[in-house]
Amino acid sequence: MDYNEILQSARTCMGPYCKACPVCNGRACGNTIPGPGSKGLGVTFQRNYQKWQEICVQMDTICENRPADTSFDFFGKKLRLPVLAAPVGAMKMHYGDKYDDAAYNDLLVSACRDAGILACTGDGMDAAVMEGALRAIHHADGCGVPTVKPWDKDTIFAKLTQARKADPVAVAMDIDAAGLPFLKNHMPPAGSKTVEELREIIEYAQKPFILKGIMTPAGARKALEAGAAGIVVSNHGGRVLDQCPATAEVLPAIVEAVAGRMKIFVDGGIRTGLDVFKALALGADGVLIGRPFVTMVYGGGAEGVRVYADKLQSELQDAMQMCGVHTLKEITRDQILRP
Repeated sequence: MDYNEILQSARTCMGPYCKACPVCNGRACGNTIPGPGSKGLGVTFQRNYQKWQEICVQMDTICENRPADTSFDFFGKKLRLPVLAAPVGAMKMHYGDKYDDAAYNDLLVSACRDAGILACTGDGMDAAVMEGALRAIHHADGCGVPTVKPWDKDTIFAKLTQARKADPVAVAMDIDAAGLPFLKNHMPPAGSKTVEELREIIEYAQKPFILKGIMTPAGARKALEAGAAGIVVSNHGGRVLDQCPATAEVLPAIVEAVAGRMKIFVDGGIRTGLDVFKALALGADGVLIGRPFVTMVYGGGAEGVRVYADKLQSELQDAMQMCGVHTLKEITRDQILRP
């Protein structure tokens, strides 16, 4: 199957909210929650996508003619691309009955490992969601990043204790999930965390710890103070707060604030290898991509993941070669033109 055939196949088994659109830009799903849309007016998802499109790349083919190397070091794990599948949960509620969380994570984690990238797994109110994700990561020889929600301390520590047995490459927390509408007034409680609380959690994890949901330089500095090894510049796909700036808009200032002291990832509306190139040019070390991997799994299973990873790599290599760079470290702001 090729990419378009996988999209067509996904349309037969997704829904009713996700339309497996030719371009996943938030227009068709709007503010559908449950569903893949974003909160309030639904504009943040669309803004995330649009701001990447407004960045132009600077072509320069007067350079050495050799292949572009897209390999990436993720906390000691060599990947063929600076790309991770983002954590996604509540599959049946948001995307359709074909997969529950356990089946989705089991397929995604192993397929990403086989494709030379990594998957981040999600968390849920049902403890079985994290347990299933950790089994999938364990079976994939630790090739995955379990992402815990900002529950109360006892719940987080219990989940991190379980995570140690799976021996993942890293551990993450989507700190912004405190604002997810369907976590309101549920048990265990989820909520914001202080720097001191995060420091205690990060020390307990005993793994490189990534905080997902950073949107300001101040937030990045607090993550650094807490001891995080990395952050994800993310507004949770627009699902936790309406009318946020796009991640592409805030990324440069966050990169300056961090000044190379931790790894910086970014998500939100990144769809192609060219988008990945733009994110790296703005200073990110790597990217997370969420909804398109869901479509690929629903439409093509493990083959869908491989086809999408191949597509991303081909597009990234093409952008690098046409802009005169041959390694990820050579990508700088000189290769892009911002409006």
